[in-house]
Amino acid sequence: MNALPALFGKNADELNAIAVELDLPSYTGKQLAYWLYKTDVTSFEQMSNIGKKNQQKLKEHYRLGIAAYSKVSSSGDGTKKYLFAVGEGKFIEAAYIPDGKRHTLCVSSQIGCKMGCLFCMTGKQGFQGQLDAGAILNQLRSIPERPLITNIVFMGMGEPFDNPDAVMKSCDILTAEYGFAISARKVTVSTIGIIPAMRNFLQHSKCNLAVSLHTPFDEERRRLMPIQTVYPLKEVIATIQEFDMGKYRRVSFEYIMFKGVNDTPRHVNELARLLNKVKGRINLIRFHPIPASPLKCSDEQVIADFQRALNDKGIVTTIRASRGQDIEAACGMLSTRALIKNRNEEH
Repeated sequence: MNALPALFGKNADELNAIAVELDLPSYTGKQLAYWLYKTDVTSFEQMSNIGKKNQQKLKEHYRLGIAAYSKVSSSGDGTKKYLFAVGEGKFIEAAYIPDGKRHTLCVSSQIGCKMGCLFCMTGKQGFQGQLDAGAILNQLRSIPERPLITNIVFMGMGEPFDNPDAVMKSCDILTAEYGFAISARKVTVSTIGIIPAMRNFLQHSKCNLAVSLHTPFDEERRRLMPIQTVYPLKEVIATIQEFDMGKYRRVSFEYIMFKGVNDTPRHVNELARLLNKVKGRINLIRFHPIPASPLKCSDEQVIADFQRALNDKGIVTTIRASRGQDIEAACGMLSTRALIKNRNEEH
């Protein structure tokens, strides 16, 4: 394992500081940002406008930090799931989802997850570690579809706001002109509602927010999502209401449909009451069965009726298409637990 620190994942200030630290020309920081985030270079030698002596100096103190994916799985619907090694015996997954002119990359922010939500395979895997900004951004940098990507969603493995510094930094580099220059309107960070980090995000980022809601009732949500005990949904909603989202920023609420659990008219009425002063929309998501879970997906007609009832109450509600289920790339299905188990058995 290369012990040198990685350049990839550094922001503009850090790259400028490195230029000063190594006694390189002051403009080297800008040059590095260009090579790291605007091109496909895989070595310092390819950075043609940096002199050979300075390339060598950089090489002695830093590594690029760009890593190829280990495996790709392709779905019949065009979705692809990319596997990345992130340390000895540790892996993450990212999902590429094409949909007409929209090409979305769903990235992971942690190795596994601590949150233990009842419906999520990643949570059943447990937590193996944090990703730094470089490892988050490498999921975009290192796939062949990179030039096509229009949207980034932090909805892969992990809870983004349980790794807030790396997520905020990666959002900055994704949207900065010196970085990937993706519009903040095209980047969405999903959370189950970790309020301190969510508040900081709403204050300091222009990216979109998605909140995992799944039921408006406290006790039901506590059974589905243990975080409800620490950060109750009502406080999450109140925090969002502190901020003016403006014309272009969007808040959405993710709502996985569970048969007989959260799909009744009572839920519609409480959702309407809870969200009546929030400028946002609800995305209904079909539940994809996972091993050893008692939960089942609501019937199609129930989901359609639920959507209609919410729309009738003035809440914009859509049903998200299920993608990549045949390669376990759909919502809630990302997990490398089996792979980790196999690797451990090999050694």
